[in-house]
Amino acid sequence: MLPSRAVRLISVAVALAGPVVAPVPSGDVDLVPALTSTPFGAVGGQLVTHTILVSGTGVGSLTGVRLTFTTTVGLDGVAASASQGHCSVVDALTVVCELGVVDFPDADTAPPKITITGTVKPGAARGALVQNLVDVTSEPSDADVSNNAASNAYLIPGLSGSPTSRPGAAQSSDAAQSSDGARRRPGYLVPVAGAVLVLGALAGLILLRRRHS
Repeated sequence: MLPSRAVRLISVAVALAGPVVAPVPSGDVDLVPALTSTPFGAVGGQLVTHTILVSGTGVGSLTGVRLTFTTTVGLDGVAASASQGHCSVVDALTVVCELGVVDFPDADTAPPKITITGTVKPGAARGALVQNLVDVTSEPSDADVSNNAASNAYLIPGLSGSPTSRPGAAQSSDAAQSSDGARRRPGYLVPVAGAVLVLGALAGLILLRRRHS
């Protein structure tokens, strides 16, 4: 049995400390990333910036938050930064950012923001699929892992292997376009039409001579 004085001291300490608040489990927080690529539809040799915001629903903290960015067409001179934690450029196709502990909501701090820049490789083939994908994970997992990814995609303008996609390739005569966009008629139609008229006139003269004879 503790002496009555010790019991009173413990009671006073508990009262000063206030009620004990249990931490909110991470399962109550849902991570939702958003990806923006500018300019969208960048071609080979063009600088592109990918911006990712990691927002969340619910109240609580998530630990071990990791963001992985991948693309299907490599970038030259890749650089990546994050508003918290750090990013590592794995290769021309992959960037991994360790964001650590993320609190939701936090009125004093904006959601984690990641910025990735690079130049689309000049040798990227026309018609190639560019797909940018972001995936966010945590330990333990958040409340809904089905919305932990964001992506966008487009085809580099021009059809690979088509005559018009190769620099300097000539258009076929029946598909040539005028400056106002109207389809021009092939040049060979003019002499053909003239020959038809001449033959028609000759046939008419022959018929007239036969009637008079």
